[in-house]
Amino acid sequence: MSCQNRANFLLINGYMKKKKHTASQKKVAEVMHEFKVGDLHSGNTDTIVTNPKQAIAIALSEADELGKPKNKS
Repeated sequence: MSCQNRANFLLINGYMKKKKHTASQKKVAEVMHEFKVGDLHSGNTDTIVTNPKQAIAIALSEADELGKPKNKS
C-alpha cells in the first residue's frame, strides 16, 4: 500500500482527522505567493520586495492584524 493510499484509508475510516488551516496560515501563504510571483509591494509604495526575510516579516505582520479587533470609532 503506498503512502498516499494509506493516508486516504486512515482518513476515510476515521483514524485520522483532516488538518485545518487557520486564517493567519492562509494569509501567510497568500503573501508568500505574491513574493514568489513578484507582486509583493512594501507598504503603499511601488517598491517590489526582493528580500525573502522582508517578505516573511510582511506576511507575519499582516497575519497578526487578522486577530486584532477593529476599533469602531
